[in-house]
This record gives sequence, C-alpha cells and structure tokens, in this order.
Amino acid sequence: MSTKVNNLFTFILIMLIISAATPATAQTGALEQYIGEAFARNQALQQRTFRLEKAMYALQEARGLFLPQVSLMGTYTRTSGGRTIDVPIGDLMNPVYATLNQLTNSDKFTPVSNQSFLLNPDNFYDAKVRTSLPLINTEIWYAQKIRREDISRQQAAVNVYKRQLVKDVKTAYYQYFQAVRAVDIYNNALLLVRENIRVNQSMLRNGIRNSTSLTRAQTEEQRTLAAITAARNDQQNARSYFNFLLNRPLTDSILADSAALAVVQTAPADTLSGISGREELVQLEKTKQMALLQEKLQRSAFIPKLSTFLDLGSQAYNWDFNDKSRYYLWGLNLQWDIFSGGQRRSRARQAATDAATAQAAYDETEQALKLELDRADNNYQTAHSNYHSAQTQLQLAEKYYRDQLKVYKEGQLLYIELLDAQQQLTNARLELLQAYAQVQVAQAEIERAEAGYPL
Repeated sequence: MSTKVNNLFTFILIMLIISAATPATAQTGALEQYIGEAFARNQALQQRTFRLEKAMYALQEARGLFLPQVSLMGTYTRTSGGRTIDVPIGDLMNPVYATLNQLTNSDKFTPVSNQSFLLNPDNFYDAKVRTSLPLINTEIWYAQKIRREDISRQQAAVNVYKRQLVKDVKTAYYQYFQAVRAVDIYNNALLLVRENIRVNQSMLRNGIRNSTSLTRAQTEEQRTLAAITAARNDQQNARSYFNFLLNRPLTDSILADSAALAVVQTAPADTLSGISGREELVQLEKTKQMALLQEKLQRSAFIPKLSTFLDLGSQAYNWDFNDKSRYYLWGLNLQWDIFSGGQRRSRARQAATDAATAQAAYDETEQALKLELDRADNNYQTAHSNYHSAQTQLQLAEKYYRDQLKVYKEGQLLYIELLDAQQQLTNARLELLQAYAQVQVAQAEIERAEAGYPL
C-alpha cells in the first residue's frame, strides 16, 4: 500500500511541476485577472493615481492662464463728512449779479451762495465687466511646459509602482501555491508514516519486531503532524498577504492558474538594452527637464509682460442708469522688471543645480538598474539549474526509498534506516518545490528588471 501511495503522489507532483514546466507563450487566466484586480483596487497605487490626476488638473490650470479672464466688478459708496473742496461761487458771481440787476432795473439775477463739495462720492455706484488677456508672458508659457513634464513624471511613477505591484502579486501567488503543495507533501509523508505504523504493529503482533520501531514511527507521526500545522500556517499567511495586495478580504480563496505556474525558459538578459524601458529613468529625465525649464523661466524674467483689458460698465449717482452712465474703457498693461536685486539670477542657478543633481541621479540609477538586471539574470540561471538538479534528486530519492522499503519488509533493514530514506524522500520533494518556486520568482524578477510586463 505504501508503494501505491508513493507512486500516486509522485504522479501528482510530476503533473503539477514537471508537466507544468513547459514554455508558455502568453500569460492569461486567473493570475492576469488578479493583477488587473490589483491595479484597480490596490490602495497604494490609488494614491499615486491621485497624484497623477492632480498633475493633470495643474496642467489645465496652466492652460487657462492663456485664455481671457472675465470678472464682474462693482463698488457702491455712501459717505458723510470728510474732506471737501470749497468753491467761492457767491463771492465771485454776486457782485456781477448785483450790477446786472442795477443795469436792468430788475431782480432777475438772484444771489448765490458759496459751494462746498465732498471729495468722497455719496450714493455713487460703479459696476463693470472686466475682460483681461495676457499678450506677452513667458512665465505662464514655461509654467505650462513644466506642468506637461510633471504629468509625464507622475505617469512614470504610477507605472513604476504598477511594475513593482505585478512582481509582488506574482511572487505572493507563487509562494502561496508553494505553501499549498508543501501541505500536500507533508500529508503524503503522514500517509507513509501511518502505513509504517500499521506494518510495525503487524510485525509486533507476529513477533517479528519489537516495540522500539513502533514507538519511533509514532514519534515521527507527531513530528509530521507538527510540520503540517506549520505548513498550513505558512499557507494562511501567504494567502493573507496575497489578498492584502489586492485589497480583498484576507480569507478569500485563490484560484490556480496552470499556465502562470509554468516554468518558462528565459533568454539571457541584455544589460545594455534591457533597462531602456524602465520608468525610473523616465522619472529622473522628466525631473531634469523640469529643472531646466525652471531655469529658463527665471532667465526669461527680463522679457516684459504685456496684457490688455476691456471694461464695460456703468457709473452714476443715485442709481441712475442711462446713456451718460454707461461707458467702456480699453487699455494695455506693461510690466518690465528691470532690477530685482539678483533674485532671478539666484533662482536660475538653483534650478541649474537641480538639473545637475537629477542628471547625476539618472546616471547612478542607470548603473543600479543594470546591476539589478544582471543579478536577476544570474539568480534565474542558478534557480533553473537547481530546479533540474532537484528533479534528479527526487527521482533518486524515490528509487532509494522503494528499495529500502522492500528490504525492510523482508526483515533485513532497521526501521531507522527506512525512516532516513523516507525523510530523504520528503526533503527531496520539498527541495524540488522550493527550487520550482525560486525559478518562478526569478522569472518575475527578470520581468521587473526589464520592465517587460505590458501595462
């Protein structure tokens, strides 16, 4: 019975791992759906997406500076007292009026009193619609270009996190199914141990063996049960972390994707062109371009600013509104900053320093990404070699266990030697499983290092 169980489990393991290790030309199925779900629901990615949206709104704001600005403006004043202008009309005109009355022998020209006018207008309103438009303004032109570069930078930041999220989701997915299969391996080991207990009990009843072998087998059963508990805990933790990345309930089930779990033979990485698609470099390049544009913006301060405006309105006392109250006013505004104490020049030099810093960071990051890709490629080649070695070790361990079991049943082998063969078999299965998972993780690392996943 033990041989049948062992052969059955070997067949299942080979079907899950060795048969799955065929080249896959496309990544489709459950894993791709999980990645899409992570893109839609991951909270950290949503935060970066909000920053991108903010940059887009900032560009819309910068574009709006080129359009006419229309404002409704109005004032109303009510006053009493204050400064006045005194006009001596009576002192000037009354002598003249008196002379005229004498000449005409009449009272036609009546005396007038001196007048006093308030400087502050009383019961006066001024309402108008002002339209203004910039004609020459290099600041808003450069501001728009800076906003465009910032959008590209924020988009690159979103893609950087997306690629890292793809790698994390895939790694968590592979580790989860590694934990699932580890539980299966320990369950199979438990079946073998219990079969050994049954055989030892039978031998003890028939006087072929003493109780020592039975006790040792029962001890191994407890050790295997403890290993199963630990493996199930690892499985639950792996499931929780995977669901965390997808922002799902931590206990949600995970579907297997045979195509995504296949081992794919990957070509050696090209460290020269392999990093050309990395968005980290795009981020730094856009940061440098923004600094250069900021430098140009500061240096363009000597160019005068010219704008125009048109007012259409009405102003009068006592809320009068007629042909005399209505008016229009058109004009030009010119601003030319001739001297600012060197502030603009200092800000331009600061921006130039920022551009040089971004270029240095670009060069450093480029080398670091090449190193990352080279290491990922080396790790993959090593993992792939270890995977094939683990397959051979498993085949040898299975043969060794079958041979030892046959000799043990014939009464020519100590149980401790059979137990050693069984432990070697279990360890070989676990090592194959680990090597298999390492190949998959290494594939995800190369894909991340080359920015190969299509976004």
